[in-house]
Amino acid sequence: MRGAVVEGQLTGWRQRVAARVTRTRLRRLVRLALRVRRRARAVIARVADRWRSSLQLRVITVTFLVSGLVVVVLGVVLMQQIAQNLVATKERSAVNIASVGLAVAQTWQGASRYPTGDTAQMMNDIVNKLEASGSNSGTHYAVLVRLPRTYQGKPVYSGGASIGFPQGQLPTPPADLMAKVEHESKLSPSVLWYVPHSMNVFGQGQTPGLVYGAPFGSVYEVYYYFPLKDEQQSLAQAQRTMLLVGAVAVVLLAGIAWLVTRWVVVPVRQAARGARLLSTGNLDERMPVRGSDELAALSTSFNEMAASLQEKLRELQDLSQVQRQFVSDVSHELRTPLTTIRIAADVLFAARESMNAAPARSAELLQSQLERFESLLTDLLEISRYDANAATLDAEPVDICDVARQSADVAQQLAERRGTKIEFRLPAEPCIVVADSRRVERILRNLLVNAVEHGENREAVVTVAADSAAVAVAVRDFGVGLAQGEEQLVFDRFWRADPARARTTGGTGLGLSIALEDARLHGGWLEAWGEPGRGSVFRLTLPRVAGEDLVGSPLPLEPGPADVDAVAAALPPDPPGKATPIAGDQPAAKQPRPAAGTPAAAGPASAAGPAAAGELAAGSEHGPRSDGREHDSEVTAHG
Repeated sequence: MRGAVVEGQLTGWRQRVAARVTRTRLRRLVRLALRVRRRARAVIARVADRWRSSLQLRVITVTFLVSGLVVVVLGVVLMQQIAQNLVATKERSAVNIASVGLAVAQTWQGASRYPTGDTAQMMNDIVNKLEASGSNSGTHYAVLVRLPRTYQGKPVYSGGASIGFPQGQLPTPPADLMAKVEHESKLSPSVLWYVPHSMNVFGQGQTPGLVYGAPFGSVYEVYYYFPLKDEQQSLAQAQRTMLLVGAVAVVLLAGIAWLVTRWVVVPVRQAARGARLLSTGNLDERMPVRGSDELAALSTSFNEMAASLQEKLRELQDLSQVQRQFVSDVSHELRTPLTTIRIAADVLFAARESMNAAPARSAELLQSQLERFESLLTDLLEISRYDANAATLDAEPVDICDVARQSADVAQQLAERRGTKIEFRLPAEPCIVVADSRRVERILRNLLVNAVEHGENREAVVTVAADSAAVAVAVRDFGVGLAQGEEQLVFDRFWRADPARARTTGGTGLGLSIALEDARLHGGWLEAWGEPGRGSVFRLTLPRVAGEDLVGSPLPLEPGPADVDAVAAALPPDPPGKATPIAGDQPAAKQPRPAAGTPAAAGPASAAGPAAAGELAAGSEHGPRSDGREHDSEVTAHG
């Protein structure tokens, strides 16, 4: 009993081990199949990419396949013709030999008598004679002289005689040929009949051939066996020759196709390479010109195009250099008279209390326009430094949160005058970045003032976030937003959202352009997002160390729908008589506007981002709009 239990446990253990081993093997096979499948897909993908990218490969492959198909078809047709000619020649030779032998057999003495006891000897003599009579023809054949089965008994005791068969065997002719010879020949005497048949003659084994037969004498029959082994060997030799010639022809055609396509493809590749080099700024690239054909014309045209582009670009560079130098010189030269005018304006502005109303107002206007003129001059000098690649970084470790607070001074004053506020969403830990604090502060100052200026008296939200590789600052407003396509235009110099307006107030139109250049100087990004009626976001992303490559930003650029809906729901309604127009300057229902001190947004902090007004654009003017609002793309780039 105990042994049976132990044996049952061992059996169960063996079954479990076998099942585990089977599953292990199955998993290994599945993994192997998956690896093979992946490698096969990779190989197929590489071949497909090579096929799509190489015109020469496609031409050579198509030429190889088409020429191979043509050679195969021609080879089959030629081999059929050769085989038919060989068989026809063999048939003519066989008919001649068999006809001569039949004539000899019919005139043989004793062949017309009824079979007797000496008939066996007579058939042997006839066979020897027929074999000797055809020995000079050069054609190998075997001969059989036989009696019909009904005459093979007494007194002959022999079925016939043969020569050429192994060990003197007496073969049996094909049944259909014997039927024709024994029956149909009575109606058509002295007619040779033949059928194709496999035979074993001269010790060559089974060989296809032709068997001819005819009656002669009283009841005798003669059969000729003509093997086709020589013709088979000739046909095999012709097939080998044809195969070799066809393979060589296909390879030669493929080589010719490679050579011809190389003549065409190589200049095209050189033109493509030259075009790529031209696109990267290497304007000295030229193609070699050989001969005077179409390819030489292509090379000549390419070289002329490159020379023309180089000349035009040189002219443009010279013109740009002259323009940059002119702007720089004018900006520097204007400082001296501007300083003098500034001193005089300050004197007039200080004495305006003692003036009449009109001179006092003129002094105030002169003071404000001089401030704007100084800002424009400062921006022009900064732009000229970027154009001349003379801008440099004074990078040091700074806390981006502190920089964001410091840059909000001017914007905070403007927000207090408008009854709004700036909300900061800063992380608890410092966000240290190696950067030029002056330039970063100038970027954020532009973004914050724009957010307050064009935020429809709603709060601006500043969000700071960081990861191991980058820090980001997003400025979000809830104004009219940006129309489609204006996300890039806002950074253009002097760009205006509405070209029909004249620039009379506001910024210089260069603030966002300078901010973008400051961000690029750090190796960072300055991006914009906006939608009409949903506000806008401006996001500054900087690497932890200036100049390092960025792969992503810690903050999203586009806020989620929940953020917009929550903020809109939390905002109080506008005061009576104040309407906020939407994009397109069309009247709309009153939009909610927060009172002073009211929290700006109830949405999640993750959705907040940089913001500026919807129609703000680099260089757009701050003139009056038809809806009563004024806006500009940026503030003056201080610092």
